[in-house]
Amino acid sequence: MRPRLVLMVKEPHPGRVKTRLGRDIGMVRAAWWFRHQALGTIRRLRDPRWDIVLAVSPDHEGLLSRVWPADLIKIPQGPGDLGARMARVMRACAPHPTCVIGADIPGLKKSHIRQAFAGLGSHSAVIGPATDGGYWLIGLRHSARQPAGFLTSVRWSTRWAREDTLASAKEMSWAELETLSDVDDLSDLRRLSKRD
Repeated sequence: MRPRLVLMVKEPHPGRVKTRLGRDIGMVRAAWWFRHQALGTIRRLRDPRWDIVLAVSPDHEGLLSRVWPADLIKIPQGPGDLGARMARVMRACAPHPTCVIGADIPGLKKSHIRQAFAGLGSHSAVIGPATDGGYWLIGLRHSARQPAGFLTSVRWSTRWAREDTLASAKEMSWAELETLSDVDDLSDLRRLSKRD
């Protein structure tokens, strides 16, 4: 059974995506950045070893969107906070081993995804830490077998997001991946551009 890589994407409208970055560079430029970053991520991560699924938001508009490649499976994120939406899309991908990522991680490569799915061979869950205390990937070997309280009480967009996520599923065995950086604001963009 081929594993599934889920990208969480929003329609790239100004003021709806990357609003922290938008406060620094303008909402139109931030939406443009997100659209091109997301499409670049999809192109880079296409691979016959896994299926790419787009978890779209808003649900109805995202399912009908012409922004995203037409050949990819699309599922709605549905309501709730980030944890509720990620848990829902993982359940929707059962029984496939499933990893969920955002579309704002410029350093992400196929090798990272390969390592994530390899981690699920010997662990029940996998996480890719981000430099800000959150994470760029989360995955489950059995995507429908989520412990009670999984991804609840997580302080999203804080330095405790990863720690809270691990605490919500203490009974799982976690594989940990390389630490990467996502882009939330202009300082993140500047730091990444210095690295390139």
